[in-house]
Amino acid sequence: MADGPHPRASRAEAQEAVRTLLRWAGDDPEREGLRETPDRVVRAFREYFRGYGEDPVAYLQRTFEEISGYDEVVLLRDIPFVSHCEHHIAPIIGKAHVAYLPRERIVGISKLARVVHAFARRLQVQERLTAEIGDAIDRVLHPHGVAVVLEATHACMSCRGVETPNVVMTTSRMLGTFREDDKARREVLALMGF
Repeated sequence: MADGPHPRASRAEAQEAVRTLLRWAGDDPEREGLRETPDRVVRAFREYFRGYGEDPVAYLQRTFEEISGYDEVVLLRDIPFVSHCEHHIAPIIGKAHVAYLPRERIVGISKLARVVHAFARRLQVQERLTAEIGDAIDRVLHPHGVAVVLEATHACMSCRGVETPNVVMTTSRMLGTFREDDKARREVLALMGF
């Protein structure tokens, strides 16, 4: 994780914070089953939030201009992702559908999945995650249009608070032709399965 504008806590400070939370929850962080938990949680957080150390835009830099006149939708469906709600640090688990209408160049499809994962592996709200993915693709590829739809369940809703499981939140970001042309929007949503 990059330090960014705020200095990062040390590993020891993070582990002590976990011990404090365990005590606050009413347990003993020194008991056998919890003794290694602070280290495990710190390592897990390093994985969960590795997106802070990645540059999603960099994944889109290597493009291909030889597209033999291809001028139809490029769509990658059902990209699984895991994020965490910035309000409760609870998992957001879902799938992303990412499409663009190329202008002069295309990008390798694995790069679209990497962009989704890089933004998802940060503390998020689904609405911002959707916008960040779409905006990055639009800014770098300059396509005729970008369409991003995310479907996800939120543990902050299913495991706490209202305690309503199996509710799926859907968000979308439509740019360019997919925002301006109803026919193009309907076509890309149909290709996505909506």
